[in-house]
Amino acid sequence: MRRHRIAVGCYFFLAGLCFSSWASRIPDIRQQLHLNNAGLGAVLLALPAGLMTSLPIAGWMVAKFGSRRVAILAAIAYPAILPFLGLSATTWELVGCLFLFGVSGNMLNISMNTQAIGTELLYRRSIMASYHGIWSLAGFSGAAIGVLLTGLSLVPYRHFLVITALAWLLVGLSYPWLLAHDEDGQDDRPIFARPDRSLINLGIIAFCSMICEGAMADWSGVYFQRVIQPGPGLVAAGYTAYTATMASGRFIGDWLATRLGTRKILRASGILTASGLLLAVFCPYFITAIIGFLLVGAGVSSVVPLVYGSAGRSKTLTPGAALAAVSTIGYLGFLLGPPGIGFIAQASSLKWSLGLVALLGSVIALMAGKLER
Repeated sequence: MRRHRIAVGCYFFLAGLCFSSWASRIPDIRQQLHLNNAGLGAVLLALPAGLMTSLPIAGWMVAKFGSRRVAILAAIAYPAILPFLGLSATTWELVGCLFLFGVSGNMLNISMNTQAIGTELLYRRSIMASYHGIWSLAGFSGAAIGVLLTGLSLVPYRHFLVITALAWLLVGLSYPWLLAHDEDGQDDRPIFARPDRSLINLGIIAFCSMICEGAMADWSGVYFQRVIQPGPGLVAAGYTAYTATMASGRFIGDWLATRLGTRKILRASGILTASGLLLAVFCPYFITAIIGFLLVGAGVSSVVPLVYGSAGRSKTLTPGAALAAVSTIGYLGFLLGPPGIGFIAQASSLKWSLGLVALLGSVIALMAGKLER
C-alpha cells in the first residue's frame, strides 16, 4: 500500500517539476521572441486550449484503458515536449508546442488523480491534498532550479533537457508500483453524463482558483520583472515564494479539512488569496510583493485538492469522468485567465489586471457556502 502511494506521488512530482520549469523561464522566452503583454497573453492561450481539448478524451481513455496505462504514456510525453518549448524560434512554433504540452499535461493530470483516488480508498482517509502538496513541492523545486540556472545564464532548452532526463528517471523507477486497476466502486455509473449541481459548484470553485494559479504561474515572473524590478537573478523570486506556501499548505490540508470541514477551509482560502494579491498590487515593493505571493500560495493550496477529492466521490459518475467534468469547468480558468490578464495589462496595466484576479478569491469564499456538508 505504501509503495502505491509513493509511486503515485512520483507522478505528481514529475508533473509539478515540468510545469514549474516552463513557468520559471517564461520571461526569458518572452524576451527571446520579443513579445509584448498582449502577444504573450495570446501565446499562453495555447496551453489551456490543449488542456480543454483533451479533457473529454482523457476521461474516456482513463475509463476505457485504465489510469495506469494513460499515466505512463503521458508521463513520458509531457517532459519530452519541454525542450521543444525552449527551442521555439517563432511564435507559431511556441503555440504548437504549448498546445501539445497542454494535451499531455491534462492526460497526466486526470490519470494520476484517478490513481490518487484509488490509493485514498486503500488508506480509508483523505490523502489527496498531500499528493497535490508533492506537486507544489516539485513546483517550488522547479522554480528554484529555474532561478539557479537563469543566474548561470543557461539557455532554456538546455535547462529543459535536464528536467526531461530527471522526469524519465522517475517514470522508470515508479511505474511498476502504480495501481493496476481503478477502484470505480459502482460499475453502473456512466462514462459520459451531465454533471449534477454539486459537481458544477465544485467546478466553479476550481475555475476561480485556477485563474489565480494561472496568474501566478504565467504572470508572477513578468510582474516582478516589469513592476517590482529586482535584480536579474530575483525575477522568479515571487513565483518561488508562492509555490513554497502552496506546498506547505497542501501538506496540512487533509488534516485541516478533517478537523474544520471543507467549507471553512475553502472560505479561508478565498480570503487569503484575495488579500495576498491586493497586497502585492497596491504595495508594489519587493518585500510586500513577496509577502503577498506567500499569502496567495497559502490561499490556493487546498482548493483544487479538496475539489478533486470531493468530485472523485461522486455518486453519479466514475472518478475519471467526474474529475474530467470538474476539470472542464476549472480549466476554463486557465483558458481565460492568463490571456485575459495580458489583454487587460496591455490596455491598462499589469497591476490592474492582477487586482481584478483578486476578486475571484472572494468568489471562492462565497461559493464555499453552497457546498453540501
